[in-house]
Amino acid sequence: MPSKSASGNLLSARESVLLAFEPHEWELLVRLPARIMIAATSAEPDSDRRTVAEGLAGINAIAAGASSHSDLVRATVASIYAEADPDPPTAEQFRDRAAGITEVLVSCRAAALVLDSRATRDDAATYRTWVESIAEKVCGAAKSGGVLGVGGVTHSAAEQKFLADLADALRNK
Repeated sequence: MPSKSASGNLLSARESVLLAFEPHEWELLVRLPARIMIAATSAEPDSDRRTVAEGLAGINAIAAGASSHSDLVRATVASIYAEADPDPPTAEQFRDRAAGITEVLVSCRAAALVLDSRATRDDAATYRTWVESIAEKVCGAAKSGGVLGVGGVTHSAAEQKFLADLADALRNK
């Protein structure tokens, strides 16, 4: 059932979700998917071609959240695409991989606290699953290793470590 604002008007699902969070908390949740995408791209040094493939997979995974059953995830995607973001999601890597990934994992722990205190259990779980799927799709978009496209692995050891660290951070372990 839609909520009513102080003036008695019905609120959209997105507006209702926004009311549950402080502005800085909402900004954290909205910016986190793109930052996770860049961290996943940075987990393993790649060629430009592989970085672009990973970035495109990440952008598609972010957009896929628009069809989520979760109001929180749909509102997050709507906010990502509604902003005139000077730094939209792109295919890139951190210059300092270790520092960038560490910063994202710290942000994930902060987001986990916000989700646990402000979101419904279902929305929190769906948001976590969604951002983990973004990282999974990025890490799996291009094989690592191999020669001339033959052989290689879908997830390198560094990517597997990042995915495990991400899961732990999102659950505040």
